[in-house]
Amino acid sequence: MIGAVAVLAAAVAIPGTRADIPYPDDDPFYAAPISLGEFDNGAILGSRSIAVFGLPLPVAGWQVQYRTTDSAGAAAADMATVMSPLTPWTGPGDRPLLSYQIAEDSLGTRCAPSFALGGGRDFSIATTLLDVPFLAEALRRGWAVVVSDYEGPQSRFFDGVNSGRAVLDGVRAAKSFAPLGITEASPLGAWGYSGGAFATLWAMQLRASYAPELRFAGVTSGGVPTNIPAIARGVDGSYQAGLAVLILLALARNDSGTGLADDLNDSGHALQASEATACGGDLVSRHLYGHVDDYSAVGDILGSPEFLAATNHQELGGWAPDVPLYLYHSNNDDVIPSAGFSALVDRYCALGANLTAVHSAIPGHNPAAIVEAWGAMNYLSDRFAGVPVVAGCTVR
Repeated sequence: MIGAVAVLAAAVAIPGTRADIPYPDDDPFYAAPISLGEFDNGAILGSRSIAVFGLPLPVAGWQVQYRTTDSAGAAAADMATVMSPLTPWTGPGDRPLLSYQIAEDSLGTRCAPSFALGGGRDFSIATTLLDVPFLAEALRRGWAVVVSDYEGPQSRFFDGVNSGRAVLDGVRAAKSFAPLGITEASPLGAWGYSGGAFATLWAMQLRASYAPELRFAGVTSGGVPTNIPAIARGVDGSYQAGLAVLILLALARNDSGTGLADDLNDSGHALQASEATACGGDLVSRHLYGHVDDYSAVGDILGSPEFLAATNHQELGGWAPDVPLYLYHSNNDDVIPSAGFSALVDRYCALGANLTAVHSAIPGHNPAAIVEAWGAMNYLSDRFAGVPVVAGCTVR
């Protein structure tokens, strides 16, 4: 797998998109069937085999379109990439299935993981490439993996219900996809970092009511986005100011009932149009050291009642996941302040969650993602092997 990662890293230097890999919006395979509403959540609408990343890797891969329900209650057609090692499973029981949430962080579907995993070749795939070492390690351990485009066809960044339902229905689809070889006895796990952690934990908060038949042996999440206003304020005006722009544009588009879009000035409305399909990386590169109040008609837009109402709808912690959790976060995270993580852990513990929380001494959002991943991976391995989890909260 190490060699495969090296080949993949070299592939990112290839400029331009492959002519045979259209963007999702231009690919008829992504189009929802007219009869979409007649299918159950998690039902498979179509599938096709792929060469993962368009490369000759020792991994079997498919794209699976499946039915889900968005946060407005409407039927939606989402895409998942499912992958399995070519080698037989040699561990105890049946091959585990890991639901892996990549930090999609985007306003357009060209940034969706399925485009990158299917062989897409422009810089919209950069976020997915960051997860290659962790995906490779999961596959090396023999696990099957499902990666859902959980933001959905409308690319709804920071929409917790939309993302959580899409994750759960992606697992339902992967379980029923016969070529993947997952059985009812296969243990289930989930993992996400940063934006992927947001989707993962929303899924676990919704599991009992939305997908009670899915029982997860263990769930890991790191760099968890909490206190969204604090995140936006922390990066606004910095070299990562584009993340504040992403948050503002996403919430203004997603949550029209708050009136947040009405707080934008003419420049803000023009920005909505020009950045309508931008990836997070695009916004960071184009808005270095910018300020979101440049797009505001009300002054301090990040403190406005409309912005606070929109973010309040998306905060984690309303319910405690009833699955074993392993959470980790840098004490010196430069993107997501650690105080919000501590508050979320306290909230989950007060609500009766079984969790291990690691306050990492590794400084920085991305360095902690790398170093602490191995603890998360080993936690999942223990859960898949049936090692009992310690009840209650362990915080360190």
